[in-house]
Amino acid sequence: MNTYHAIEWLAEGKLRLIDQRRLPQELVYCDYTDYHEVALAIRDMVVRGAPAIGITAGYGMALAALYSPATDVEALRADLCAADAVLRAARPTAVNLFWALERVLRRAADPTLPTVAAIREAVLAEAHAIYAFEAESNFRIGQNALPLVPDGAKIIHHCNTGPLATGEYGTALRVITAAHEAGKRVFAYVDETRPRLQGARLTAWELQQWGVPFTIIVDGAAAHIMRTVGIDLCVVGCDRIAANGDTANKIGTYSLALAAKAHNVPFYVVGPTSTIDMTLASGDDIVIEQRPAEEITRFEACQIAPADASATNPAFDVTPAAYITAIITERGVIYPPFKENLARLMA
Repeated sequence: MNTYHAIEWLAEGKLRLIDQRRLPQELVYCDYTDYHEVALAIRDMVVRGAPAIGITAGYGMALAALYSPATDVEALRADLCAADAVLRAARPTAVNLFWALERVLRRAADPTLPTVAAIREAVLAEAHAIYAFEAESNFRIGQNALPLVPDGAKIIHHCNTGPLATGEYGTALRVITAAHEAGKRVFAYVDETRPRLQGARLTAWELQQWGVPFTIIVDGAAAHIMRTVGIDLCVVGCDRIAANGDTANKIGTYSLALAAKAHNVPFYVVGPTSTIDMTLASGDDIVIEQRPAEEITRFEACQIAPADASATNPAFDVTPAAYITAIITERGVIYPPFKENLARLMA
């Protein structure tokens, strides 16, 4: 079991995050009291992963409430709306960010909260509730996935979806660690996940903490591994699932799904229901974040492309529902037809 906490609220009114940019070489914690700094931490990927971004945004709102100079409830609610706008702009693709912010704003708007102190207490309680929801969802996801993982399974995992990305347990990575805890002899093939190497840096580090055997592969090796070694299933996370099952996830997910389809390998999208966005009809409506070109043209301080080379750097891609075997959630495993079954699940 993991002994680290990617996100932690401290009793003295601070938010503590693991700086994921420093792993695996260093385990560094950053403390925050200003929601503007929390928004920067989300944007600059101190914290990343859809559920973790949502949890962090919730605690960012708690900081905004705690440190607001407001002396009356209307002024505090106005300050919270301002904080919501700043945090909302941090990253555009992961729906959990907006889901968490909307939960906190609804709680703060409750007319039965008569004082500034009552609103502050309620906002922090809502942030804690968001964290608890994600933790419980992660655990249930692992339990629901167990029947899908055979003993001795060889599994390809893309990006990072462990506790670092979700707060507790993980989503797609929880499929692997739950099977490991249940005594199934699983082996993980970890996509390095270009360009920020979340697989090689973060997933590999987390699997070491859990004691799960693994090997790292370059993203482009997945199809070769499927053909020559044999893979029992692929598991990936999700930043947003549209009403028809189309799923936005870390760039490279779509390619992995195509390879899995070609080799008849089950391809599972794994995430909590907080990641399902029933307001979007299809993946065509999902906003795809464009990251700085330097993430491709440079590796840390080293320039690896010609100085004047251009680069296009979408952070996510959309995997059409037709290439997804099932979606594993805390409420159960959802199979096609996704449009009907997701609507029933979320009703």
